[in-house]
Amino acid sequence: MKAPKKLPRVLTRDEVQVLLDSCDRLRDRFLLALLYDTGMRIGEALGLRHSDITAAERQVVVCRRDNDNRARAKSVTPRTVPVSAELIRLYADYLHSEYGDLDSDYVFVNLWGRPHGHPLTYGAVYDLVRRLRRRTSIDFDPHWLRHTAATRMLRDGISLEVVAKLLGHSNVTVTATTCQVPGLMET
Repeated sequence: MKAPKKLPRVLTRDEVQVLLDSCDRLRDRFLLALLYDTGMRIGEALGLRHSDITAAERQVVVCRRDNDNRARAKSVTPRTVPVSAELIRLYADYLHSEYGDLDSDYVFVNLWGRPHGHPLTYGAVYDLVRRLRRRTSIDFDPHWLRHTAATRMLRDGISLEVVAKLLGHSNVTVTATTCQVPGLMET
């Protein structure tokens, strides 16, 4: 007899808000908000270029490419993900207040550490996660924001097929097993 699969850990809206409010920097808040809004993988976010974000259309294009920070998109097929107006405003605030006139194609860069202006690394993100865990007592990792986003989308009535496409999954079964919506595949 097979043991039932354990549902993935997702964050509550309140936990996500506490994490966002605990970010000292707009860059960090924008990173977490992006993961929560889109369900992107951390490697996809770290590989984002400014040209991938179209503010007027409120979209982010996720595509696989070689990145200086070794971040990468898992899927070879590019996808376009709609984002909220609030996320676009946060991006604009981040660019205006912290990014400034820095000359880099990457959205997420070292702004205070060395090497200044270079793309943010996985290690830097996990340092941020450790700081936020200590500050908030919320146990999480960036991938939980992906599960949380997918679960939120499904609970908001977005079809499983559309959520699978937004997440870059090739199969809806993968999507169904990464969400905390019991009975999703029992039809």
